[in-house]
This record gives sequence, C-alpha cells and structure tokens, in this order.
Amino acid sequence: MSGWIDIAGFFLIALMVAAVLVRALLRARRVAAADGAERAMSVYRDQLAEVERDLARGTLGTDEAERLRLEISRRILDLDRGAGARRVGGPAPDAMRWVALGVLLAAILGSGALYLSFGAPGYPDMPLVERHAQAVEARANRPRQAEMEAEFAARFPEGEEFDGRAELESMVAQLRAAMADRPLDITGFTLLAQNEARLGHYRAAIEAQIRVIELRGGEEAPVSDLAYLLDLMVIATGGFVSPEAESVIEQILRRDTQDPVALYYSGRLYAQTGRPDLTFRIWRRLHDLSAGDDPWMDEIRGALPELSRISGEPRYTLPPRPAPAGAREPSAEDIEAAEDMSPEERAAMIEGMVDGMLARLANDGGSAQDWAQLLRALAVLERRDQALDILQEARTVFAARPEDLALINDAAAEAGLSTPAP
Repeated sequence: MSGWIDIAGFFLIALMVAAVLVRALLRARRVAAADGAERAMSVYRDQLAEVERDLARGTLGTDEAERLRLEISRRILDLDRGAGARRVGGPAPDAMRWVALGVLLAAILGSGALYLSFGAPGYPDMPLVERHAQAVEARANRPRQAEMEAEFAARFPEGEEFDGRAELESMVAQLRAAMADRPLDITGFTLLAQNEARLGHYRAAIEAQIRVIELRGGEEAPVSDLAYLLDLMVIATGGFVSPEAESVIEQILRRDTQDPVALYYSGRLYAQTGRPDLTFRIWRRLHDLSAGDDPWMDEIRGALPELSRISGEPRYTLPPRPAPAGAREPSAEDIEAAEDMSPEERAAMIEGMVDGMLARLANDGGSAQDWAQLLRALAVLERRDQALDILQEARTVFAARPEDLALINDAAAEAGLSTPAP
C-alpha cells in the first residue's frame, strides 16, 4: 500500500510541475506578443523624433520629412490593429509550442518510468551516510542472546507435540543425569544437545553443544560443531542473530570463508540491522555455493530480487536454481571411489548421475557447459536417440546465444552426433 501511495505522490508532483510549466508557456506567449508590440512602438517613436531632428538641422527636406512621417504613422496604425505585433517580436509559432509541450510530457513520463525501474517505491528517503550510521547503531544496541531467548520462550512456552514425546522426555532426563557423572563423554553430550533441541529445550541444547565443542578442543573443534551451535542459538531466539551468535559466525568464517550456515546467518544479521545491501552480496554468493535442495535456498531465492532493487542493482537476474546435492556432477572423491567399483557398479553410478543431470536441466535449466557435458555422457552410454533429442532441445534453448550454441555443436561433433547444425 505504501508503494502505491509513493507512486501516486510522485505523479501528483509531476503533474503539478507540468501545470506550472504549461502555464509559463502560455503566459510567455502573451508576454512575447505584448513585448513585441511595445518594442515596435518604441522604435517608431524614435524614428519620428529622428525625422524632426533631421528636419530642424536641415539635413532632411520638408517633402521627404512629410513622406517619412506618413509612412511611420501608417506603421503605427497597423501595429494598433495587431499586424505589427505579429511582424515584430511575436510569439513562437504554434508548431514550436507543441514541440515544447511534447518534450515536457516525454520528460514527465520518462522520469516516471525511470523511477519505477530504478527507484524503490515504498521505501522512505534514506541518505547513505545516515542509513549506515543507523545500521551501526542498531547492530551495537540489539538485544543480547539471553534476553531474546527469554522473550521467545515466553511466547512459545510449549514445545512441539509429536508422537513419542513423553518417552523422549524420560530418556533425555536419564541422559542428563548420566552426563552429570560423565563430564568427558563427547558422544553423550552430542546426543543430549540433539535431543534437547528436539524437545524445544534450546538453552539446554546450547549448553550441551558448548560442552561438546570444549571437549573437542574449543577453537580446534570441527567447524560443523560451531555451525550447529550457531543454528541452535538463532533458533532459540526465534530467528534473531544476537551479538553472541555473531561472535560464533566470526569464529566460523575465520576458519572457513565459504561455510554456508555462517553465510546464511550473516546475511540475516545485516538484514535485521539495516544493511540489506550487504545481505544481498552475501546471499548472492551463498546462492552460488549452495545445492538446490539446501534448506535456505527457498528463502534466499525469494529475497534476492527485492534485495537487488533495494541495493541499487535492479538489473540483477536470479539465476536458475542449482542442482540438488544428489544430482551434482561427480566430485574427485566420487571418481576415486569409482576406480574400485566393478564395471556394473560403475555403469550404474554413471547412469544415476546422467539421470540426475537430465532432471535438473529439465526442471531448472543450466549452462551450455552442462548441456554439452550431458550430450557427451549420453553418447558414452550409447543412448544416441535420447542424445539427439537433447541436442535439438539445446539448440533451441541457445539459439539466440552464438557462443553457447557453438559450444553445443562442438560437443555434439565430439560425441559423434552428426546432425546438421542450424
């Protein structure tokens, strides 16, 4: 609703400006006409005075002076009837005035189109320096972890109900008691953290996970343990990234700059503290690093287009959704493992990967390199008919992109798919 109000306000102001300019054009027409007549009359008076001076000095004869007086008087009479005003200093021709009005209308409509394309209707004026200062203040003064946990627990005092909850409560109570007597049991504390979280006891889960990290060497603990702690801390506050959670993010990113959990919550942190431009940069990078079925993908894919507009990058285009983790191309580990497989097992693995690529390209599309790789794989598997169908589809998809089309045709030639290129 606010966006429509802003748009209506913009065009109302534009129309008011247009009305003022149109009035100025019309007034200029009248003023130009009046000014032209006045200038002409002044010239004629000067001419009459000059005739009298020349007659008095004797440089002009009586007959010639009389003839000039009559001619000047005739022009003055013509001017009074309006003819002189049109001849001297009159308004611009009608065509010129219409051109001016057309330019004015084009400027108004063009500015409106630019505002809708590159502006951010619905958002208040936010000077960059002031916005960044407010973001720094919001980040410094946001609530602490304990405060947000208490608020979230007060709003949702009951944990999620599920089958077997009562039995799990009893087992977790026994596990808690056992951990009091076995303070060095990493496996026990790991299970305790997971099951406390399952019951909605997030503070207890956080404390158990902190103990796991301590037992695994503190800062030397695996990054995955820190990422799980971060996840628990943010869930415990209802999605809010506290200063304590931010500290965990920093620990993770110091060790792994591409950890997806830390990147996801880092983007959330900046969104919550008034820096959507940084959220856009971080989540754009996270999108490129993630699999299509990662749990944060729906959220960031939904947010990235709007974040790009707010961040001043309206030309950003959301790329196709990446392949699910199970449909990715083989990693180095996959290839190494395949060396120890039987021929039948290796063929089954390749078939599975090819089918995964087929599903991904059908649902989400992909790059020309992906299509070329699929063509080669189908040719190796001797699925020629299917490869030819894929080739025709790829040529249709990349028909308007000559470089990509050339890559597809080269791959088809390498694979022995000798159909004529369009």
